[in-house]
Amino acid sequence: MKALTWQGKRRIEYGEVPDPKIEEPNDAVIRVTSTGVCGSDLHLYEVMAPFLDPGDVLGHEPMGIVEEVGSGITNLAPGDRVVVPFQIACGSCFMCEQDLQTQCETTQVRDQGMGAALFGYTKLYGQVPGGQAEYLRVPQAQYGPIKVPHGPDDDRFVYLSDVLPTAWQAVEYAGVPDGGSVAVLGLGPIGDMATRVAQHRGYRVIGVDLVPERLKRARDHGVETVEYSDDVADAVRNLTDGRGPDSVIDAVGMEAHGSPRARFLQQAAGLLPNALQRKVMETAGVDQLAALYLAIDLVRRGGTISLSGVYGGMADPLPMLTVFDKQIQLRMGQANVHRWVDRILPLLDDEDVLGVDGFATHHVPLSDGPEAYELFQQKRDGAVKVLLKP
Repeated sequence: MKALTWQGKRRIEYGEVPDPKIEEPNDAVIRVTSTGVCGSDLHLYEVMAPFLDPGDVLGHEPMGIVEEVGSGITNLAPGDRVVVPFQIACGSCFMCEQDLQTQCETTQVRDQGMGAALFGYTKLYGQVPGGQAEYLRVPQAQYGPIKVPHGPDDDRFVYLSDVLPTAWQAVEYAGVPDGGSVAVLGLGPIGDMATRVAQHRGYRVIGVDLVPERLKRARDHGVETVEYSDDVADAVRNLTDGRGPDSVIDAVGMEAHGSPRARFLQQAAGLLPNALQRKVMETAGVDQLAALYLAIDLVRRGGTISLSGVYGGMADPLPMLTVFDKQIQLRMGQANVHRWVDRILPLLDDEDVLGVDGFATHHVPLSDGPEAYELFQQKRDGAVKVLLKP
């Protein structure tokens, strides 16, 4: 089959890889009909090289049609239309029963000290072949895949794999009081969708970004916007009675603009041999923390910061005096997809209150995936969400 594979820093290739097959009784194989390029895929494209091998199949936002199921599968049949959550979870262990599917004890990557295995996401999360491919093997298919109605267009449901539950959890973890305010830092796919979820729940929403097209897209959806600049914190405080918003969602993560020293350290580490680079990142790695620092500065005293942007540093310096003095609450983590699906599915009806039908800015063939990564990484042509079609 054809798939997108990682071949090195900023090197994605479209080519032949082995066809997936049933390996365990609880496996399924799906024919992928749509698959997204995620903002966290760009971390693999840019800084996570030591945790990847050439030929790794990328992607963790697929949906498609069930082609084959293992002998242990009774909930799915060939021909079913499904969305596959980005994490691989069993649904029956202690952590899954706590609705913490990203900590699934059945698929935890214990040799790396990490949580549940993820599709297409490095050795840290199991090195499981991903969904930017024509076909995908789905382990733990007795629980993971979400059945959705058949229809002509995938756009209504494909975001259940990651974007919608991640944005929903970001807003949930933000703990916005009734009628309160939330600032969303970064208006890429997760930040943009988080503004829509927050609006749906009746909150005042302020979006912050530095890309004009993304700011306009948010404004067109009724969001107040502030362009990122040196005085952005004062600008947002001026909109919120001088206090700052009740909550802040950091939808940017480890590669935030405005962190030149951390960027230099990341690039310097990238020049080392992979084994040494891996050791440096595991023990002394630092993130570009401009977005998190801004969130700490912005949020009102006693407020809450929700981190949905991915962080991976092990030696990140934090202004703990400020966090403690302002009595800031922090919540974070990968989204627990199944925890939120039942709340989201009713919103994907014909009213389309979250605007999922027009959410993708680019639909491109899987064969154009390498160019799509570059387009998305460089934020060209108004790229916010790219869907690939095998």
